[in-house]
Amino acid sequence: MQWRGAEVESDGTYPEPESWTPVDVPGRPARFAGADTVAYRTVIEDPLSGPMAHAVLELRGCYGEATVWCDGQRVTTHDAPFVPLRIPLDERLDADGETDVRVVCRRPADGFGGIYGTDAIPAAESVPGIWWDATLRRYPGTYIDRVDVTPRLEDDRGLIDVRATIVADQPIDDRLTVSVRPADRSRGRGMMERTPIEADAGERVTVEHTVEMRDPSLWWPADLGAQNRYDVVAKIEGMETTVTTGFADVRYVDETLTVNGTETTLRGVNLLDATTDDVTRAAEANANLVRTHAHVPSRAVLEACEREGVLLWADLPLTGDVTPAVERGQTLASALIEHYGHAASLAAVGVHDDPVDPFETPLGSGLLDRLRFRWRAWRASYDDANAREIAEALPSSVLAFPVVGPPGIETDAATLYPGWRYGRADDVGRFLNSDVVAEFGAGALAIDDPTELAGFDRRIHDSHVDGGAEASQRYQAHTLKRVAEGLRNEGTSILAVYALRDTSDAGMGVLGAEGDPKQAFDALETAFEPVQATLADPSAAESDVLVHNDLDTRCTGTLVWESSASSGETDVVVDTNATASVATIELPTDGDVTLALSTGDRTIENRYPHGGRDLYKYRGEYPDPPWSGMRPTTRDTNH
Repeated sequence: MQWRGAEVESDGTYPEPESWTPVDVPGRPARFAGADTVAYRTVIEDPLSGPMAHAVLELRGCYGEATVWCDGQRVTTHDAPFVPLRIPLDERLDADGETDVRVVCRRPADGFGGIYGTDAIPAAESVPGIWWDATLRRYPGTYIDRVDVTPRLEDDRGLIDVRATIVADQPIDDRLTVSVRPADRSRGRGMMERTPIEADAGERVTVEHTVEMRDPSLWWPADLGAQNRYDVVAKIEGMETTVTTGFADVRYVDETLTVNGTETTLRGVNLLDATTDDVTRAAEANANLVRTHAHVPSRAVLEACEREGVLLWADLPLTGDVTPAVERGQTLASALIEHYGHAASLAAVGVHDDPVDPFETPLGSGLLDRLRFRWRAWRASYDDANAREIAEALPSSVLAFPVVGPPGIETDAATLYPGWRYGRADDVGRFLNSDVVAEFGAGALAIDDPTELAGFDRRIHDSHVDGGAEASQRYQAHTLKRVAEGLRNEGTSILAVYALRDTSDAGMGVLGAEGDPKQAFDALETAFEPVQATLADPSAAESDVLVHNDLDTRCTGTLVWESSASSGETDVVVDTNATASVATIELPTDGDVTLALSTGDRTIENRYPHGGRDLYKYRGEYPDPPWSGMRPTTRDTNH
C-alpha cells in the first residue's frame, strides 16, 4: 500500500487538504512534528482478487483519536493505540473495485496522551499517526476474525479461556477445534478439544471454551527458570489462528514479591519509548523487569519480554497534573487486559504517573534545603479517588499500582531522586517510604554540546555538574550506583531506574538515544547483578559488606576485599532471596575498594572509588544525618 499524509484541521470533518505528501506507514513522519491532527490516505485496489471473499485492513498503533473514512463515508473511530483497528472492506468497494481509505489521527486531548503528550518525547517522535503496522488481510470464506486467550492458575491446574470471534460466509453447524501444544514443540504433549458453533450466513459469532491442563510448565523470569509457553490454535473449515500464552503467578503481599511462589526481587528499568531492542538491552543490564513509562507498548515489545524472560509493568497512558475520567480509564484498563492478558510476562499495571511535582526545582542537602523539602512534601496534595476507581477494572492476576509519585502524597509506588532532585545519593534510606520504587536515578549529557534536550532538566544537571559529557556521565554513574545499591541494602522488593535510553542528546537514560552506552550502563549492570556484594555505607570509615542473593538457589562462595586500608577474604553462605552481612571492613580515605565475590566458576567484582568525592562535583554541605525524622511509616499494599 502506498500512503500519503497531510496536516489537517481538528474539526472532525472529511479530510480534503490542498495537497498530500508521500509518507511511510507505519511510521512517524517527522515533517508533521508538532501537528495536532494528521490525515493519512491510501487507495486499496481490487482487494478481493482471485478466490478471496473478504478483505480487512488492520492498523496497529494508531496514536491519538483515529477516525476512518472509506470512499467519503465515516465508518469508525478508535482511541486505544494498543488495540488493533480492523476495517472490513467487503461492502466498501466502488464500481472499479477500489476503496479510498483516509485515517485522521488527532492528538489526545483528554489527558490520556501519556508520555507522548509530554516534553520527555521529541515532537518528531510523537506525531499522530499509524506507528506499528498497516496490513491488508484477505480471507477466502468463513474466517476467524480474532482470538483472545486468558491463562489462569488454580492449584495444580492451568486453565486457558479461549474466546474466538468467527465471521460466517455460509451457514455453520460445526465444531471449533482448539488445540494446545508446547510452543517450542520439544517438550510435553499437546491436547485437542472441540466445541460446537452455529451461525447463519453473514453472521458474526463468538465462541468461548476453556481448556484445562494438569501441572502445566510455568513461565519464569530468565534468572529463575525457563520461559515455557504454549501455542493455542483455534481452527475451523481449514482456517486457523494461533496465540502463544503461558502461565505465571506474580504476587506482592505484605511487602513480599513472589513469582510462581518463589520470593525474589524485581530489578527494573523504565522505557520511555519502548522498542524490542530496549527489552534486550534491559536484560543485558541484569534487569528482570521493564516498566513502559506512561504508555502501553506494542505487541512486538510484549513478545520480546516473553522471549527474554523479562517481566512487564505496563502503564496506562496517563501522567502529570490531570484529572482522569474514570469511565475512559477503566475502558483502557479493561482493553489492556483483554489484548495483552495472554502474556505470562504481564506482571503489573500502573494507572496515574507523577500526578504532582513538588520538586520541580532542585534542592541540595543543607539545612535550608532540608526545610524546603519538608515544606514542599507537606504542601503536596492529590485526590487519588479517580485513579483508584480506574484500578478496580484490573483483575487480581496483575499487580495494580493506582498512583506512582513523589514523597508527600499517598502512593502505591514511589519516585525517588536523592542525589539528583534533592539530598545526596547516600541518603536514599532516609527518603524511602515504599517497598516499591518505580523510578530513581540521575541524568547526563550524551554529547558535549547538546541541542535537543527532550525530558532533560538542565537546571538540575548544572546544580551538580561542571564540565561536559564525561563529568556529567561520571556523576550519573556514581549517583545511580549509590541509589540502586542503597535500595537493595534496604530490602526493596521492586526497584526500577529511570531510564534505560535517552530520547535526545541528554537525558535520564543509561544509554544514548541510539543505544550507545553511557558510563552509567556499566554501573547499572554491576548494581543489578542477581548475586552481588555491596558496601552497606560507602561514606563511612568502616562498613559492613552485604551479599545479596536474588536467586532461588543458595549462594556459596568466597568474598575477597582489597583496598589501601585493608584486605582479606571470607567464606560466604547466603540463603535464597536473602541478604547477609558477611564482614566488616575498614575503608580508606583515598583510593579504591574492590569487592570480588566468587561463586562456582564465576567472579563478580564491585569497585568503589573511595575517598574521591572530587571525582563527582557535589555542591553544598552534607550534615549527618541530613534528613533526620523524615522517613514516613511504610504502608502495606496488597494486590
